[in-house]
Amino acid sequence: MQPNPAVFEFLMTRRSRPAKMLGLPVPDDDMLTRLLTAAARAPDHGKLEPWRFIVLRQPACANLAEQVSARGQALGLEGDKTAKAAQAFAGAHLVVAVIASPKPSDKVPQVEQFLSAGAVCLGLVNAALAQGFGANWLSGWAAHDRAFQSEALGLTRDEFVAGFIHLGSARTPPPERPRPDIAALTEWRDS
Repeated sequence: MQPNPAVFEFLMTRRSRPAKMLGLPVPDDDMLTRLLTAAARAPDHGKLEPWRFIVLRQPACANLAEQVSARGQALGLEGDKTAKAAQAFAGAHLVVAVIASPKPSDKVPQVEQFLSAGAVCLGLVNAALAQGFGANWLSGWAAHDRAFQSEALGLTRDEFVAGFIHLGSARTPPPERPRPDIAALTEWRDS
């Protein structure tokens, strides 16, 4: 395989765009299908496809914002916490919910299937960024609330939200943030 400096440079400089900074235009259906196809090239031991997608256009996002508000109130969550989670959907034009959907397997443990769903999330963010769109991978309390998952998204008891991937056009350049200290995080072994 030949080196691809342009791809490496993209990976070294990639930066998610905050969801609240994303606006129109969003990927059209053909482009979104291409982005989903790229994301689905994630590692998938056993070819189980232990994930699926739910595409949420603006009306569905507005509906989810209302459901998040209602669920947050039912749980007695702090107003700010509920409002922040609802606003993530209320202000969105396009969100892809990546659903971890593990399959029964004697060969591929569930944890590997969950990691595959996470790889799909990052693959979708990177594919969108590579095509000039902004993208952000969010979760939050609603992504982990079993009742919300079931009622709002129709997930089975074995499924969960791996991530809500917000897509759109970046209105402004994202702020830079500190990066990990690789030396502090890396252990080198020769034996």
